[in-house]
Amino acid sequence: MTTDVINPSTGAVLTSVPSLGLEETDAAIERAHRAFPAWRAVAPGERARLLRRFAAVVDEHLDELADLEVRNAGHTIGNARWEAGNVRDVLNYYAGAPERLIGKQIPVPGGLDVTFHEPLGVVGIIVPWNFPMPIAGWGFGPALAAGNTVVLKPAELTPLTAIRLGELALEAGIPEGVFQVVPGKGSVVGQRFVTHPAVRKVCFTGSTDVGKSIMARCADQVKRVTLELGGKSANIVFADADLEKAAASAPGSVFDNAGQDCCARSRLLVQESVYDKFLALLEPAVRAFRVQDPAQDTAEMGPLISASHRETVASYVDGADVAFRGSAPDGDGWWFPPTVLLAHGAGDRHWREEVFGPVLSVLPFRDEEEAVRLANDTEYGLSGSLWTRDVGRALRVSRAVETGALSVNSHSSVRYWTPFGGMKQSGLGRELGPDALLGFTDVKNVFLATGD
Repeated sequence: MTTDVINPSTGAVLTSVPSLGLEETDAAIERAHRAFPAWRAVAPGERARLLRRFAAVVDEHLDELADLEVRNAGHTIGNARWEAGNVRDVLNYYAGAPERLIGKQIPVPGGLDVTFHEPLGVVGIIVPWNFPMPIAGWGFGPALAAGNTVVLKPAELTPLTAIRLGELALEAGIPEGVFQVVPGKGSVVGQRFVTHPAVRKVCFTGSTDVGKSIMARCADQVKRVTLELGGKSANIVFADADLEKAAASAPGSVFDNAGQDCCARSRLLVQESVYDKFLALLEPAVRAFRVQDPAQDTAEMGPLISASHRETVASYVDGADVAFRGSAPDGDGWWFPPTVLLAHGAGDRHWREEVFGPVLSVLPFRDEEEAVRLANDTEYGLSGSLWTRDVGRALRVSRAVETGALSVNSHSSVRYWTPFGGMKQSGLGRELGPDALLGFTDVKNVFLATGD
């Protein structure tokens, strides 16, 4: 059985890939299970060397991987190059972990007490279609470094870079069975990661509803989970901010990757005393945002991932109060123009729900207290930004907004050396940085009696 892979810029079939069934998924998990004892026993320095070699091989194929992502996911070439480089950087970062995965010596009477960080076993990683390359690396990098083996299921719409990364791992010398890519349906492959007893942890990035289902089913086996789920992040602009800079950067914070980003700052809160001025600054920035063939170096945004998703995004705009829109190419492909909607209250559908497209909702606020209340009035808490020149306000609001990653006077969400993850229904656990590594281990406590 195979699945067609479509180029979202043209609607044409790129290729077809296998869609593996239950038997093949079980076989992959069994290979990972058999490979685990030998992989965990690899000397820390040697495991580090293999991960550095994997990073080097990825680096040698950056252009190839970026080109695959442009054609398969519709990412701009600039973004795709960064994403391939991020896989390389994550592998290099966690290549430093095996030799530094140190425990503790805890003072106790009558002997010596020490702790070890033991690998879990087989880790199942379920990757979404919006950022197929980097999110895969955020899972398999620390998992492999900690001594686990990995089975990875790419999204059905965007499997090509994950499949290629699996091939490059073997080329780099990662042993057979240690890192496998298993393409197929979520209802088959992903579901089996959840139910198979040999899989000791599941990492899932995707919708909150699916994440809840995975978490509930993992509970049957007390199986560990890391969940990075939906988002409806706020971009809060106070009257004392650098309004020109805030307005110029706002389009990129929500329209990057065509808004198909859980971290998109899709709720724009502007202090009412500068609301009209800010919209006047925002409009030319939105109209100038370049929606082009993603293979062009000048492109800032490409198409949406599929025709059905374009229909979903359009449903949020139909009947809404459109402030202004950018432009998008005509013809083949699943294009959608950057769109700014005026919210007339916190109950508006486009204000409350995750659109996952290039749609920005704008709402004024009176003061700091109302800004925090409106920002927190959501089930999500993944990312966000605030703009102010007042350092005290920046600290107060940063602490008060319920979100896992927040940036002041910028739109940063992800650095591979700092933790990333959500609060509330945006997720559970942390990826990247030093925090992620220990999520792929169990702490073992050992007491050695000395006969004192």
